[in-house]
Amino acid sequence: MIPYGRQDISDEDIAAVEAVLRSDFLTQGPAVPRFEAAIKAATGAEHALAVNSATSALHIACMALDLGPGDWLWTVPNTFVASANCGIYCGAEVDFVDIDPETYVMCPKALEAKLVAAKGAGRLPKVIVPVHFAGQSADMAAIGALARAYGVRVIEDASHAIGARYQGAPVGNCAHSDICVFSFHPVKIVTTAEGGVATTNDAHLAQRMELHRSHGVTRDPSLLQEDSPGGWYYEQVALGYNYRMTEMQAALGASQMTRLDAFVARRNVLAARYDRLLADLPLTRPVQNPDSYSAYHLYPIQVEDRARVFAYLRENGIGVNVHYIPVHTQPFYCARGFARGDFPAAEAYYDRAISIPLYAGLTEADQDRVFEVLRAALQASKVGAISRWISPRIVRAAPASFFASS
Repeated sequence: MIPYGRQDISDEDIAAVEAVLRSDFLTQGPAVPRFEAAIKAATGAEHALAVNSATSALHIACMALDLGPGDWLWTVPNTFVASANCGIYCGAEVDFVDIDPETYVMCPKALEAKLVAAKGAGRLPKVIVPVHFAGQSADMAAIGALARAYGVRVIEDASHAIGARYQGAPVGNCAHSDICVFSFHPVKIVTTAEGGVATTNDAHLAQRMELHRSHGVTRDPSLLQEDSPGGWYYEQVALGYNYRMTEMQAALGASQMTRLDAFVARRNVLAARYDRLLADLPLTRPVQNPDSYSAYHLYPIQVEDRARVFAYLRENGIGVNVHYIPVHTQPFYCARGFARGDFPAAEAYYDRAISIPLYAGLTEADQDRVFEVLRAALQASKVGAISRWISPRIVRAAPASFFASS
């Protein structure tokens, strides 16, 4: 089976983790700051906070921005559920902004229209979470300008986009946002097994996120309410969580970050090759915004008769997946008043979407296999569609050439 995504672990990565296991620190040692420094160097952000998952990073980002009951968080339907759930964790209400039908990221025009209506209704969001999908940045200049005009805070969900660039600058530099969040799950560009990072240029937000990731406990003299009587002393000054990243995870991440540019370059080469291979097939290939250099976490295509094509690919050794079932159609969110039909662009994309294999270790031979099976799947789907409207008797009598030329 050729998977849709896969980690790339080198001997150097293994040695980095082994070194931690032989060291004095398995948690709260030097590896986490080293990994955070690598993220700051790659993104240009002033602060980076490593945590145990991107979901945790989203949560502490919302907490740092004081999102709470009575507030609203808006994100897109075309994302993993964590982009919305982080608002629910804080007691806020969640709503969605539809996507651009070509790039599959938050549509600035849809956002502007929704902000105008929300201001008139006295229900502006406190936080907007645009999602950089499949490695491509949302139009952050337009989104950031709208957010400033309406007094809204912005968290970039860049779980798919470490190593990507927008308008020539690294995603994660927070030029148009308050906080940016990355994921390091094994299918992402860089992995820490499980893990996440939040970047920001705001020292106050960084300090708050640092507190929230570790129980709200601090030894920082500037935050203590009492003078410290000794080196053992700490205070809990906020309600936080145990969202810390381990030393093993951080060591793996720091090692992987040395290959970030190579990983992203390889993914771009493979994506360009897919563009050429698939050019004549009856499908829709992903469109790239000229302002964006994608990290190509995914290569999503759109096809007719998706269920049949998906099944054929899986049955023939191509481990495709679908990203994403629109969040507002999940039972949890339907129970909160959402329904299919609310966000037609995201739904139309989902109905035809398949993510085909793309990862740094994918070979050209693997890619050729994906292409051949996909071409056969589309042909099989076409034949299947014909057979649904031709009577069984005519199908049995039809010559083989009928299907070959159809």
